Amino acid sequence: MNVKDLLCLKNKVILVTGGSGNYGKCIVEGLAEADATVITTSRDIASAQKNADYFRQMGLDVHAMQADQGERESVKILKAQILEKFGRLDGFVNNAVSRPMKGYNAPIEQFEESMQVNATGMMDLLREMTDLIVQSGGGSVINIASMMGMFGPDLSNYEGTRNMGDLPPDYFFHNAGLINLNRYMVQMNAGKNIRFNCISPGGLFNNQPEAFLNNYYKKVPLRRMANQDDIKGLVVLLSSDAGAYINGENILMDGGLNA
Repeated sequence: MNVKDLLCLKNKVILVTGGSGNYGKCIVEGLAEADATVITTSRDIASAQKNADYFRQMGLDVHAMQADQGERESVKILKAQILEKFGRLDGFVNNAVSRPMKGYNAPIEQFEESMQVNATGMMDLLREMTDLIVQSGGGSVINIASMMGMFGPDLSNYEGTRNMGDLPPDYFFHNAGLINLNRYMVQMNAGKNIRFNCISPGGLFNNQPEAFLNNYYKKVPLRRMANQDDIKGLVVLLSSDAGAYINGENILMDGGLNA
């Protein structure tokens, strides 16, 4: 098959949770540019709809749905709506995250709240969407984690900055768990024509303070943070037939920072 055909996502329905976030918008755009029908979700339906409208004005096939992965009923409704509107699901990019915990000494109740959404709720959503993809004949799941799930924090990145460097422990905890949960899902769904892969990105440029950028850049062989396009090709690859034999991987996308 021609490589352009292998990478084409035409006639595939793909769900992207947290599609209004920084990386989420890039992912939605990349999948839709590859001709997928993309469902973007947010807890705030107005935010999801604004995102979808923006891409539809560009001629891309993007649809908005409301979803709160911390609420069991919301997950059930999302699954039913996907079936009703599209009849199937071919791919799922597990990208939504809640960040209630603001630092090491934050109230422990915030850690508990984070686990409700980022652990229990995420597993609920992942299992339901996996079942829907299997029911549809198979496809791809991409779990978006972070390099922070693989390494401890490098606090020297925050030298010379203000109000940066007090990193929340829940973020490291749930991203590390997601990376191994990805491997678990591969084995538990063997023989069902579904693939699970994880992407662990480094930082995305978002006009961070100059001191932070200077500290960060000098450690990255590419001398920059990720930009809006860097994750697109990888997500399309893992969602498409071009990635049909990639399964159970965690891909570190950090510009060589941790090489």
